[in-house]
Amino acid sequence: MADTPKYIFVTGGVTSSLGKGILAASLAKLLQLRGYNTIIQKFDPYINVDPGTLNPYEHGECYVTDDGAETDLDLGHYERFLNVPTSQSNNVTTGRIYETVIQRERKGEYFGKTVQVIPHITDEIKRRFMLINENSTFDIIITEIGGTVGDIESLPYIEALRQFRYDYGPENCLVIHLTLLPYLAAAGELKTKPTQHSVKLLLQSGIQPDILVCRSEHKIPADVRQKVARFCNVRLEEVIENLNASTIYEVPFLLKKENLDTVVLKKLDLKPKQEPDMTVWKKFVSRLKNPSDEITIGLVGKYVELHDSYLSIAESLKIAGAENELDVHIDWIHSEDLNPENRDRLLGHLDGILVAPGFGERGVDGKILAVQYAREKKVPFFGICLGMQMAVVEFARNVMAWPEANSTEFNPKTDHPVIDLMAAQQQVHQLGGTMRLGSYECTVKRNTLAHNAYQVTRVYERHRHRWELNNEFRKQMERKGLIMSGCNPDNDLVEIIELKDHPFFLGTQFHPEYKSTVESPHPLFLAFVNAAQLRHSDVSQETVLPEANG
Repeated sequence: MADTPKYIFVTGGVTSSLGKGILAASLAKLLQLRGYNTIIQKFDPYINVDPGTLNPYEHGECYVTDDGAETDLDLGHYERFLNVPTSQSNNVTTGRIYETVIQRERKGEYFGKTVQVIPHITDEIKRRFMLINENSTFDIIITEIGGTVGDIESLPYIEALRQFRYDYGPENCLVIHLTLLPYLAAAGELKTKPTQHSVKLLLQSGIQPDILVCRSEHKIPADVRQKVARFCNVRLEEVIENLNASTIYEVPFLLKKENLDTVVLKKLDLKPKQEPDMTVWKKFVSRLKNPSDEITIGLVGKYVELHDSYLSIAESLKIAGAENELDVHIDWIHSEDLNPENRDRLLGHLDGILVAPGFGERGVDGKILAVQYAREKKVPFFGICLGMQMAVVEFARNVMAWPEANSTEFNPKTDHPVIDLMAAQQQVHQLGGTMRLGSYECTVKRNTLAHNAYQVTRVYERHRHRWELNNEFRKQMERKGLIMSGCNPDNDLVEIIELKDHPFFLGTQFHPEYKSTVESPHPLFLAFVNAAQLRHSDVSQETVLPEANG
């Protein structure tokens, strides 16, 4: 292990959405496989204290860690690549930085001095750069700086990085700048000028990038690499090609081929401990890219226009599919569009139905309709958080014959509040970080779908919700066939529900998608995908023409 941790900072230029998170995760994976204890953190320049109050249309999904932090979705990539849990320390926003500084000022900790961006905000940013290592012994800490170089809101982070690099020394701290080489079809060539201007912006802030990673849709010719190196003050081997990949999980191989990990270790004065053993990763990518069969899962949600709103669910389905050499095609179905007239057309071809999480009443009727279809037509069903709650409401309405049954989130005056606000949430009025968040224990009943999947009776899963199944109606629904197969042992809250006499019908109050990684696919996603594959095989057998059997 290194005597002190080495720091790598990833910045972005030219345009947003170039993939800094995937670059950071891929490099971290390569360094991890080389034997270095590596972790990633992200600093986001928006003033929200955390992403928990952001609309999914604004920022994609809100990812939740074991310790209950509501974080940026890139932390999901970090965990899926590294197979290491993240925490509150892995994601910092400008809002949290300013909140901390203002609280200190109110306590008089600055002794009446004028509180300014420099040095107070930048000092707090630098403290947070190192805080992640306070109770750990990481060899390498990768820090992704959100936003794009030149953004006003990113300036304090760039200045803090300049100071940190000067204090810590260039041999202990390097900067990787991710940029874009656009291809102009009319000219028939890649253009380097946007990258040059992006690096110039960094230089104006006092930072010379050590390595340039260039996103491109085309191979970068030797003369273009030479031009980038010459005009951006880096060596030729420090210009790294980052081509578009067919899957994000292929990026580590592409960066390995470009020797990014070797260049990084050399610049940090670290000797390679071992050659990276990518056998497991290779097998996974091979199965992902060369499936032997395919299934179609309908993802019914209210934010489906922005697929990042359900990023962890989509990736968990892909990972579970790859485990069985299946291509999982996701049919994105907007729950607001689903109605009795088009239900059969939108759902009839599916091998499985997943009703996704969400907040608010919009689109709820469509979710209930999808649940009813899955229950009555024996289509494998998986409900997550609100999806599980709507499965309970559908059961109450159509099996228990309580037509007005509902969640008090949508109808506080319903006669059958089968989903109700948790007691601990009754007096909570402030949004952001106040839900039931993070990892909680769940006791799993034997001889259930859940136990068959987990193969253990005690699990820990991550939560993000305020409403829960109302235990007042629990026994009545159990007598009619609703199985409560998982409960929290401390307060008896229902965590998993199932149905009898159904190929696969399961809902979870927690979010299993937050714990599914490449090396550890989540058992419930595996079980759901397996059930969908069985249905697909059965339907295929039924539709084979007689003469095809020879």
